[in-house]
Amino acid sequence: MQPENNEVSLETLQEIRSIMDRSARFITLSGWSGIWAGSTALIGAYIGYGWLKNPQIRYAGLSTEGTFDYFDPFINRLILLAIGVFVVAISGGIYFTYQKTKAHGSKLWNSASRQLLLQLFYPLFAGGVFCVTFIYYGCSMFVASACLVFYGLALIGGSKYTFSDICYLGMLDVALGCAALYFPHNGLLFLALGFGVLHILYGAIMWNKYDK
Repeated sequence: MQPENNEVSLETLQEIRSIMDRSARFITLSGWSGIWAGSTALIGAYIGYGWLKNPQIRYAGLSTEGTFDYFDPFINRLILLAIGVFVVAISGGIYFTYQKTKAHGSKLWNSASRQLLLQLFYPLFAGGVFCVTFIYYGCSMFVASACLVFYGLALIGGSKYTFSDICYLGMLDVALGCAALYFPHNGLLFLALGFGVLHILYGAIMWNKYDK
């Protein structure tokens, strides 16, 4: 009878460990969130590329004055485009994640999601400060690199509170951000790759692995 009792005890411990792991990790992130975010980023990159191709518009960051002109209509237009892409991507991500959470009978706002957001906040906040500073001093060509590197670091840090797979996405974004430093005038291309293509691939893999 003792071996049977040991097996029952082992199964109980495994179940307890599984419950604790689910409570400590936010595991209802939807793969569709990544696909949505990536698609939104590609659309935003396409719009931005169309603006940059306009011969009447100078490329942001090539100003010889060394400071940011707050009244530059093109710079303001790019900033508004970036904010719009961010809002649309986040809104879609929340929607798809909420639907998956609801289907699992879980809560969207719990201790795991709070810890995840906290881990994401500090690198993203620091990255935002870097980007604003680069723009202010006329170094907009390095904004793409900063966005990718700090976003990747945020994903790496937050991966311990959600699917560990997200760490690989973060590592790839950091690598792309470092590479973008050597191609400063191709920032839009790197943004499209990091926030667009990689997100779509990641979302498709996550959907196939966890949502399908």
